Amino acid sequence: MSIRPPTLREKRRYLLARIDPAGTNPEAKDLYYAVYEAVVSLFGDMAAAAMQPSVLAVEEGNVILRCRRGAEREFAIALSTLTTCRDIPVALRIRAVSGTIESLRERIAVFSPQETSAAGQDSIPTDDGKCGTPQYQFGSIPVEIVVCHGHKVDALEKGFKNTRRLFLTTEDLEIIHATTISDGL
Repeated sequence: MSIRPPTLREKRRYLLARIDPAGTNPEAKDLYYAVYEAVVSLFGDMAAAAMQPSVLAVEEGNVILRCRRGAEREFAIALSTLTTCRDIPVALRIRAVSGTIESLRERIAVFSPQETSAAGQDSIPTDDGKCGTPQYQFGSIPVEIVVCHGHKVDALEKGFKNTRRLFLTTEDLEIIHATTISDGL
């Protein structure tokens, strides 16, 4: 069977979306079911079948989605109604729409360095060089930094059980040096 020429192929649009909160990595299959449910609940079965929503890949905190050309606006609206994926709070924020997957993968590479520089040592208070990696605490609770966007910090409470996710600012954090932790803090 020969390949269809471009004039006879079905036109598709690809969407790049950021997964919020950062650090949440849902499975692609579970995310597909959540996305399809959001489309069906908002527009119905007929519109969902005409839109042909699909999840292609979950990469580096981003997801690449596909739909038919002309339905990308409605698809983006349906994605904004998505709140959970397997009982985990999730939101998808549209970053870009394109006609090819390759251009979206290039955009992931463009967005990633900006976020890592925002998560760099300039935005989080650093230690004075006594230990290799600074460790932080919120009040008396030691925390692990997951993601930092500007002054906003997503952290996980360090503990054996009942780990909580904390949404803080850089002013809320205190630095703990490695020597104080080993002394019994």
